[in-house]
Amino acid sequence: MAYLSPDNMADAFAALERGGVSVIAGGTDWFPQAGEVLPQVSLLDVTGLPGFRGISRVQGGWRLGAATRWSDIVAADLPSGFDGLKAAAREVGSLQIQNAGTLAGNLCNASPAADGMPPLLCLGAEVELVSRRGVRRLALAEFVTGVRRTARAADELVSAVFVPDLAVGTVAGFRKLGARRYLVISIAMVAASLRIEAGRIVDMRVAVGACSPVARRLSVLEARLEGLSVGADLSVDVADLAGLEPIADVRGSGEYRLEAVVEMVSRLLGDLVQQGVRAQ
Repeated sequence: MAYLSPDNMADAFAALERGGVSVIAGGTDWFPQAGEVLPQVSLLDVTGLPGFRGISRVQGGWRLGAATRWSDIVAADLPSGFDGLKAAAREVGSLQIQNAGTLAGNLCNASPAADGMPPLLCLGAEVELVSRRGVRRLALAEFVTGVRRTARAADELVSAVFVPDLAVGTVAGFRKLGARRYLVISIAMVAASLRIEAGRIVDMRVAVGACSPVARRLSVLEARLEGLSVGADLSVDVADLAGLEPIADVRGSGEYRLEAVVEMVSRLLGDLVQQGVRAQ
């Protein structure tokens, strides 16, 4: 096994072209999955590549480098619409994991329980991929295609996540359910964002993770609640969860997960409406 840590894109692309490499950033997912016997592949560490770490304001939004650590996100000065992502960042393993694990690593690992997915879906995030062929962007919902599967081509690297500008007054949150408070894989998790405009709820986005092969927006619920007054009943029903396909495992049954999501979303939306009213 070779460890490759290029500091320029040409060397990184050359390593990909030679084949037999696994791309890592923090490695906090790769090494546990490898088990006791490491695969006979070379490791391509992208954390030293230019532009791969850091958060910057760019035209039309925000650019979060692929190798940005979760602790970087927690510490960053970002608008309130990022509060859901920040809350998720605080839930990614221990502080040691947050100081090593990266934003793109969480996405490329493509676990159904990836903490970053629901809040990034609510942010309308896009994934930036680079290769010798150039740069392309994919909506996050198109990038993660299944369990441990992404749309990254063999000659590409994820270089950043782009978040479009958020409307002023957007509030956001994240909730995670596990068997204990910290260091736990999610039974279910929810994220949401919204704004209050003229006493009504607008631009509502709700996403759920750990309840389907890929985290999903709840489009039925979003459409039903869009435009309601702040005093309306925001209770959620199982019928609002169309598209979710929760499995049964040691952490919980599918039925339990759906019941949990109903309660978690209802509580989160209630909290966000109050927060949005105060923010006006």
